[in-house]
Amino acid sequence: MVFSSIPFLLYFLPIVLLVYYAFSFCRPVQNIWLFIASIVFYAWGEPVYVILLLASILVNYILGLFEQSIRDKNDKAAKAGIVVACLVNLGLLFVFKYLTFILTSVNDFAGMELIQVPDIRLPIGISFFTFQALSYVIDIYRKDTDAQKNPLYVGLYIAFFPQLIAGPIVRYKTIAEQIKSRKSTLDLFANGTTRFAVGISKKVLLANNIAIVADTIFRLTQTTKEYYSVPVTMAWLGGICYTLQIYMDFSAYSDMAIGLGQMFGFCFEENFNYPYITKSIGEFWRRWHISLGTWFKEYVYFPLGGSRVKNKDKMVRNTLIVWILTGIWHGAYWTFIFWGIYNLIFIIFERVVSFEKIEGHDFLKHIYSLVVIMFGWIMFRADTLYELGEYFANMFGLTNNAFYNARVGMFLKEYALVIIFSIVFSMPVARICREKLEKMENGALKIGLKSAYVVGLTAAFTFSVISMVKGGYNPFIYFNF
Repeated sequence: MVFSSIPFLLYFLPIVLLVYYAFSFCRPVQNIWLFIASIVFYAWGEPVYVILLLASILVNYILGLFEQSIRDKNDKAAKAGIVVACLVNLGLLFVFKYLTFILTSVNDFAGMELIQVPDIRLPIGISFFTFQALSYVIDIYRKDTDAQKNPLYVGLYIAFFPQLIAGPIVRYKTIAEQIKSRKSTLDLFANGTTRFAVGISKKVLLANNIAIVADTIFRLTQTTKEYYSVPVTMAWLGGICYTLQIYMDFSAYSDMAIGLGQMFGFCFEENFNYPYITKSIGEFWRRWHISLGTWFKEYVYFPLGGSRVKNKDKMVRNTLIVWILTGIWHGAYWTFIFWGIYNLIFIIFERVVSFEKIEGHDFLKHIYSLVVIMFGWIMFRADTLYELGEYFANMFGLTNNAFYNARVGMFLKEYALVIIFSIVFSMPVARICREKLEKMENGALKIGLKSAYVVGLTAAFTFSVISMVKGGYNPFIYFNF
C-alpha cells in the first residue's frame, strides 16, 4: 500500500485516525492500535513477508535485552551480540537483496549456468527497517539508549507505517520518549495534515507527471534498435527530468511520512534540505536523504576513524567503504556500485582542493554540482552498464543520433509547467515565503495570504485525489530499495 493511493487515503488512514483518537485517553491502547495498523499496512503489499518483519522485530528485541544485560559485565559477550545482530540483519539483506545478483554474476563470469539462481522477490522496505533495527541494538551496546522491555514498543519503532517503507530512518533514542508519552495537539495535527497534503501534491501532480517524460526517454535506450531514435536534446531532457523526478518523488514521500507522524503525535527529523541549491557534491549529500547519510556516518564512517586520522590514506579508505556500501545499499546492480564510486571521486576531489572553502564563483560551483548530480542520477537510473554507456553516448551525439526532433518539442510543450513547478519547488521558495509571511505586520494582508495558501493547497490536494481516482501513472522509485 502506498500513501498516494485511494485505499490508503480514503479507507486505511481515516479508520486508523478514527480509532486512534477514540482511545486518546489511553496511550498504551493507541500504541497497540498503531502497531496492528502498521502490520496490516505492510501485509497489504507483502502478505508473506510480514512474517519476516515480525521475526526481525522479535530477534532484535531479544538482542536488545541481551545487550542491556551484558554490556556492563562482559564486553566480549556484548560485542559478540553485536556481531550476531549484524549477521541477522545484514544476512536478511544479503539473502533477499543480493544473493540473486551474486549468483547471476558468477554465472555471467563463468559464461555458463554453474549455479541455479533462485527467484527471490525483494520484500518492500527491507533496506530501511533492517537498518533501523540494527541501529537499535548498536545504540544499546553504546549506552546511547536503554533496551525497551515492552516488545510492542520495539515493534512499533521498527514497523510504524509512516516510515516503514521508505524512511526516514529513525534512531530509537530520538523517539523512545515519544512512544511512551507523546503529546497529540491540534496544532501538531494541523501541521501534519498540511505537510501530508504538500507531499501528496508533489508526488501526484509533479513527480508522477515528470516521470512520464523521464521513463519514456530512458525506455527508448533499453531496446538496441531504438538507440538512434534518441536525439541529443531528448537525452539531456531525460536526465533533467529524472533528476527532478527522483527528488520530487522521494522528498514527497518523506513529507508525507513526517506529516503522518505528526498526525499521531510523532516528530521525525527532516530527511531533505533543498539539496539542489548546493554548491558542492559534499554539501549535496549533507542535504539529500539525511537520515541514510547520518546512519552511515554514525555506524560505519566514525567507527572506522572518520576523517580524524593521521594517515589521510585511511580517510580515503573510510570514505571509499562508506560509498561502496551506499551504492550496494541502493540495489544489487553494478550501476549502483559504480554510482557510489562516482560520488566518492568527486567528494575526495573536493576535500583535496578544499573546494567548499574557495570563495566566490558560487554560480559556477552550483552549475558544476548540478551537472555532476545529474550524471550521477543517470548512472543510478540505468539498469546495466551497457545501457548507461549508450545513454551517455546519446547525450553527446556519439551514436549518429540527431540533435533534436519533434518529440522533444512535444515533451517540452506538454510538460513545461510540470518541469517549471518542479524546479521552483526544488528551491526554498515556500520556506522563504513562509518566513516573510510570519514577519508581515499588515494583519489583513497576512490573513489574506494565509487563506490563499490554504485554498491553493486544498485545490492541489483535490486535484491529486481526482488523479488517483482516474488511475494516473503512479510509480514509486524507492520501493526498489
